Amino acid sequence: MTPRQSAEAALAADRRVADPAIWITRRSDAEILADAARLEQEGRQGRPLWGISFAVKDNIDVAGLPTTAACPAFAYTPSVSAPVVQKMLDAGALLIGKTNLDQFATGLVGVRSPYGVPRNVFDATRVPGGSSSGSAVAVAAGIVDVSLGTDTAGSGRVPAYFGNIVGWKPSIGSFSSTGMVPACRSIDTISVFAASVDQARLVAQVVSGFDAGDPYSRRAPFDHLRRAALPSALRIGVADVGGLCDPAQAAAYARVASGFMTKSVDLAPFLEIARLLYDGPWVSERSSALRQVIETQAESLFPATRIILEAGMLRKTVDAFDAFHKLAAARRLAEQMFAGIDALLLPTAPFTPTLAELATDPIGPNSRLGTFTNFVNLCDLCAIAIPAGIGPDGLPTGVTVLGPSWSEGRIAAIADAIHRQNASHIGATKAELPPPSKPDALAEDETALFCIGAHMSGLPLNGQITGLGGRFMREDRTTPEYRLYALGNRPGLLRVGEGASIAGEVWALPTSAIGPLLAMVPPPLGFGSVSLATGLCLGFLAEAQGVVGAEEITQFGGWRGWLAK
Repeated sequence: MTPRQSAEAALAADRRVADPAIWITRRSDAEILADAARLEQEGRQGRPLWGISFAVKDNIDVAGLPTTAACPAFAYTPSVSAPVVQKMLDAGALLIGKTNLDQFATGLVGVRSPYGVPRNVFDATRVPGGSSSGSAVAVAAGIVDVSLGTDTAGSGRVPAYFGNIVGWKPSIGSFSSTGMVPACRSIDTISVFAASVDQARLVAQVVSGFDAGDPYSRRAPFDHLRRAALPSALRIGVADVGGLCDPAQAAAYARVASGFMTKSVDLAPFLEIARLLYDGPWVSERSSALRQVIETQAESLFPATRIILEAGMLRKTVDAFDAFHKLAAARRLAEQMFAGIDALLLPTAPFTPTLAELATDPIGPNSRLGTFTNFVNLCDLCAIAIPAGIGPDGLPTGVTVLGPSWSEGRIAAIADAIHRQNASHIGATKAELPPPSKPDALAEDETALFCIGAHMSGLPLNGQITGLGGRFMREDRTTPEYRLYALGNRPGLLRVGEGASIAGEVWALPTSAIGPLLAMVPPPLGFGSVSLATGLCLGFLAEAQGVVGAEEITQFGGWRGWLAK
């Protein structure tokens, strides 16, 4: 679409949906159309988001528009936009307005707002999910192409599940949080809602980056947003969710998991950490961010929000240190878990509560919704929530692909494959998913490395590759002039002139990581030029003297063939 077509489509969809609770501040038609006309007159100019419509959760600053955080008494009007918003505008995106949320981003239900409750696009008797309720509904209803939310306990993922769309929860510190009203400053992040994984990744590529003015901003160790290809030998962690999910969600989770080689993981330590988010020091961190409001304007708070925030003022410091030590142990467990799997697959949320359930119990259903999301930010993970199909009750089901921080580009390939296998339409609309993106080509600061043994996908040393920023490119084979030998737990490849074609994988690594990886490789192995069917490539080779007396396994065609013998 041109910017004008995009603006007209957004305005028409907003009129058709006719849900004023989506917005806290919706820009006027005239302002939106004027911006679209300006963008159209300027032309694309290489701007990656040119003409893409977007909305912003109303706890993120937009210059000249009020920031309320869903609390009218708190409202202020900033003179500058949050860096993430400004980057989107600079990239040619078209702002439609600011969206509703659970007050001060405290909640996963989407009903804790004096500005009303956005309608669940599939069932008006159900909650829309929160706290980024309006941002998710605006995408799910087809009003905007993408939107910005925030995520502390799952606010960028749970409402994506209820809306049948993608929720991108980035690595903490990869997006600037300057200009965002904090909930838990140490684990908050701005998030992205979109129709597809690729669309969300495009927004992430635009808005990510180090911000020296944000004390919680972090420099990425490598370009973590480059899209990988999908290896055929993935190791996906799965958990026993029996008794935690309703039947439709449990069935969807089992169906999605059945498409992968899985490894069972113990979720219990992470579920324990998840409970601490609303029963530990991070409640006090929320209260700290809003201390003045609690102490001077408590009557302006939504009832459920007030209960939570006032409770945070009563916590003991000694209990906080107990929680910090538990968290350190959980983070170490997460490191160990991801050393043996490529990604963790979980349900996004256990169920979709009704508005009536929330009216009866404002706290219980909200707590249950965070079962699989509350621990993620605490444990410094990234996550992509994707649709998993429509259940027999007509409601969406959803799963989330999780990885360690800075693994978004790798897990994006997994999440996108799951999305396309289980859903074909965007949100509650009839619009079809856009075609998938191809993996990013080898960049100038990357080196292709041909792996033939335990460094391949799904095998024990692959974590050395991914931990250094490696991403899978393709399966490949050598030209028929090599022999392969078994050297204990890894193979040795030797060029002999007359031999066989040996199977392996090509991975792209930051060139700066080649040296550190080589330092992990014991002799007689090393790196050298390998002749592939697709051309020359750096790869693992063995010294001739090092394979003397070793068992030749050339006849198996590769290390996987040898392992399967």
